[in-house]
Amino acid sequence: MSLVIIDKSDGVATLTLNNPTERNTLTAPMVADILAAMDDVENDSAIGAIVVTGAAPAFCAGANLGNLATATPESLSNIYEGFLRIARSPLPTIAAVNGAAVGAGMNLALGCDVRIAARRAKFDTRFLQIGIHPGGGHTWMLRRIAGPQATMATVIFGEILDGAEAERVGLVWKCVDDEALLATAHEMAARAASAPRELLKVTKETIQAMSGIDAHSDAVKREIEPQVWSTRQPWFAERLAALQAKISKK
Repeated sequence: MSLVIIDKSDGVATLTLNNPTERNTLTAPMVADILAAMDDVENDSAIGAIVVTGAAPAFCAGANLGNLATATPESLSNIYEGFLRIARSPLPTIAAVNGAAVGAGMNLALGCDVRIAARRAKFDTRFLQIGIHPGGGHTWMLRRIAGPQATMATVIFGEILDGAEAERVGLVWKCVDDEALLATAHEMAARAASAPRELLKVTKETIQAMSGIDAHSDAVKREIEPQVWSTRQPWFAERLAALQAKISKK
């Protein structure tokens, strides 16, 4: 049985962590299947966006607790590679958080570009509660996304957020009814995937590069080259002609 199910449609690859009896924990076999799945979808030119979710009831319960007792830097790095591989993807990624996202499982959601949560979702850092320091860049990602206060409240003070609370503090883009989660994530991903694949990748790279730019003038300079590049691509001429034809009919 594959621990990651891949479904492809409308230019979107949905990766479902598929070990529900163990709450989709990040074991070595699970990480290996995540890496293989990511290689598969990134090598498929028909795929323009990725959705990551978990087989109910959990999204991902993090690392296997038994393995933590004998953890080494190497073993932890191997487990973290599962979500780091997704975080490094040049394609846009959405986490469809359908249940509990705990510890390193929360890292999996944080590593995606956008998070959409079901109302029953639970964001639980839990590191300190089991006596372990956060890892995998957890505090860096969480602080960057939700800010210092939300990071302190969840990591230090042990606040657990459901989908609605996660939306309120800016941890997720939106919270939706449980039954609407996957359809909402797929629709959003399909809109991205309708754009030219290379343009998606270059634009995501630009957005990420903006974290190191402070001045507006520098941002303009950073965007000008890829913008000119995009106007030289065949898809721009095709889409411009289609838009002009549509306007002329009005």
